[in-house]
Amino acid sequence: MMNLMDKAQERMPNTPLLVNVIARRVRQLNAGQRPMVKPENQFQSNFELALRELAEGKLAAETAVTTAVHQQPSAAESLLSL
Repeated sequence: MMNLMDKAQERMPNTPLLVNVIARRVRQLNAGQRPMVKPENQFQSNFELALRELAEGKLAAETAVTTAVHQQPSAAESLLSL
């Protein structure tokens, strides 16, 4: 049986992103937001709750993809390159 970390990494293979998502969710839970999964016991940490939320697919992240825009050189840049 897979543990929570393995399941979370399967859902989010980008480790730095996974760490940031879990850290943000733990801060939200610490600030009083309600968990999206039922705690298994009253002593379960917010880290474990956040990890379970991700492993069970209740927590996700959106990433922005940026592309470089190729710009034509200005007239001044063209003259300087001669």
